[in-house]
Amino acid sequence: ADRALAFLRNAGDAAGISHVEIAGALRRSMETVTEVCLVVACEDASRIPAVPDEPGAPPVSVLTSPPDAFGNLWLAATGSDEHVDALRRRNPTAFALPSRTEKEIYTRLGLTFVPPELREANDAVERAATGDLFRLLAPGDLKGLFHLHTNYSDGKATLSQTFQRVVELGYSFVGVTDHSPAAAYAGGLSPERVRQQWQELDSLRASFPSLTIFRGTEADILPDGSVDYGDEFLAGFDFVIASVHSAFHLTEGQQTARLLRAVRNPRVTMLGHATGRLLLTRSGFPVDLDAVLQAAGASGCGIELNASPHRLDLDWRFGEKARAAGVFTSINPDAHDLAALEHVRFGVGMARKAGFSSEHVLNTRSAPDVAVELARLRGRA
Repeated sequence: ADRALAFLRNAGDAAGISHVEIAGALRRSMETVTEVCLVVACEDASRIPAVPDEPGAPPVSVLTSPPDAFGNLWLAATGSDEHVDALRRRNPTAFALPSRTEKEIYTRLGLTFVPPELREANDAVERAATGDLFRLLAPGDLKGLFHLHTNYSDGKATLSQTFQRVVELGYSFVGVTDHSPAAAYAGGLSPERVRQQWQELDSLRASFPSLTIFRGTEADILPDGSVDYGDEFLAGFDFVIASVHSAFHLTEGQQTARLLRAVRNPRVTMLGHATGRLLLTRSGFPVDLDAVLQAAGASGCGIELNASPHRLDLDWRFGEKARAAGVFTSINPDAHDLAALEHVRFGVGMARKAGFSSEHVLNTRSAPDVAVELARLRGRA
């Protein structure tokens, strides 16, 4: 989508294009999309060049509009159909008037502007009528990253390479989380290897003075709900992400009991990729997520929003229930290489779709505040 957008913007004046934007499900930050939809403001649609095809990429549809009605087309092409229909029903005449921007339409309808991520079949229009929309997380709100893997387990980059890239991306803290022994297929670390990693972390701190480094783990939740390494060794980490990577065959009752025990474990800082889903590949394992959210909120355990584009888990549809239960989240890249550190952009989109503001997200805090909060969470034990 970014490349298609750049192609048409580069065509610019030569094609009579005054404005180009992404629309459709991608703009609404849906988990999966079947096409890339671009909306173009121009006076002569016949001059718009065809966007080059890319093998394996979804098709690109290009919709055109005169500049003075660009807002109408962008709004309609972004959707969802239910949201657009709800706007139209408020005042069909005002809705249809030519508008250069979407905001003009919302203003004429007496509504606060609704961010694209909230334009689903929900109560956003009613909230916009009262000005009671969520104050959403913004891309620049994240101050640091948790949940990333290095070549100590199944990541591709060294600790030094990882920290260098994190600093280049402008973050002030990082939490390393290589796998635990149960994830032998992923090079899970023995306690001895963990201690070696801690020594290297300590030796690197002076080389990265602007970066606060937290030592963590992604520890497996075992079938009975206990957490790999055991409580005594887990106490040595600054934070613990507990995740399911095995025994997907368990029944819903067994999986629910498993996760309930994990989120109630005071050594666990947050639950990783809560349902284990892999988009377009594997459905999440059966679990009563409502019960898990309630238990996590009661125990003070967070639930990550895994930003890997293969996961995007916690599902945004559980955002309201998570907030009501008092559960904090963290936008985590689950990175296994340096490029994947930037996957947090997808997690931010999901967090906005879930209605999260910065106050709900742990890694929007400063490094000193995060250090205090992690210490407080460890104090639950």
